[in-house]
Parts: sequence; C-alpha cells; structure tokens
Amino acid sequence: MLRTALTGGIATGKSYVLEQFRRRGVPCLDSDELAHGVTAAGTEATAAIAERFGREILAPDGSVNRAKLGPIVFADPAARRDLEAIVHPAVYRAIAAGIRGFERLDQYPFAVVDVPLLFETGHDNDFDRVIVTVCPPEMQITRLRERGMSEADARRRLSAQWPTDQKAARAHFVIRTDGTFDDTDRQVTEIVSALRSI
Repeated sequence: MLRTALTGGIATGKSYVLEQFRRRGVPCLDSDELAHGVTAAGTEATAAIAERFGREILAPDGSVNRAKLGPIVFADPAARRDLEAIVHPAVYRAIAAGIRGFERLDQYPFAVVDVPLLFETGHDNDFDRVIVTVCPPEMQITRLRERGMSEADARRRLSAQWPTDQKAARAHFVIRTDGTFDDTDRQVTEIVSALRSI
C-alpha cells in the first residue's frame, strides 16, 4: 500500500482536501485528531506536558487545554520544541498503527495521512508520496483572521512553519486552494487517479 502524506501550511485547505479524499473512498488519517487522542486525559504525553508546563494547562476533564497551551508555545520557540518532543513521537506511533490497520485490510492501493509539520519534523521519508496544499500567505492570514485569530497570532503561526513554496518544491503533487472548491475537487480527483495507477 502506498503511504501518502498530505501537508501544507496552516489554513491552506488541508482539512477540506482530506475530506475530499475520504469522499472518494480513500482511507485517511488526521494527525490533528490523533494528537487530540494523545493529549487526552490519562495519557503518557498529557502527564509529560503537565510536568513541563504546569497542571494549570489541563482542562477540568484532565486533557490538555489547547486554548491555554497554544499562546505559550507559539510565543516561545523553546517551549514549542519541548511540546513537539513530547507529542510528535506519540502521534507518529499512532500514524504507524493506523497504516498497519489499513494494510491488514488489504483492499486499498493507498492511504492519505494529514501531517501538518511533515517536513519540519523530518518525517517526509516515512512516506512514498507527498501532497502539498498551497495558497498565497495573505490568503492564509485572511482565513486565520476569519477563524477569530488576531493578525499577530496568525503571522506567528505562519512563521513557525516552513514557507509553503519550500514545501511545494519537495512535493510529488501540489494542490492549489486559492481557486473555487470545484478547482480543488478536480485536482483531488486527478491525484486519486494518479495514485491508483502507480
């Protein structure tokens, strides 16, 4: 089974694109959903995060409160690195387990895994193919503002990631998300055909 990563900068349309793969019958994993599981109450990662950042970043249910932790780690690169050192290995273990599950079913030619920080974490070599979603940085800022983020926070989030064009240069496939939804859907359909034919 072909292991395919979907990545791109924040607010470049990865979630929408992943949903389009799902709608076409492609098995998909979402790293962000897996990270929620990893930072739920009672996990090893949550205990390590509470130890590093203090118990006040936990929600009443014992899970990590992302709204409290986000501003801390995006304002402090060292704090962000500490958090990533805890969370990323656990998420990649969950990805590996998910892919093994798809492989056991033995009915899919490929699977797609949404991995926002694929290149930043050096895990691009874990995958056979890489798809990158791209749109202009100002469009990313606009989309983040529409989600309720301040412009300063939006720019901080962007600067914490590799520039989109740098990611696109290392991709097997690039999906432009600055057009219509129909434009994006057509690109997904073309990539599904290409991956099925490999």
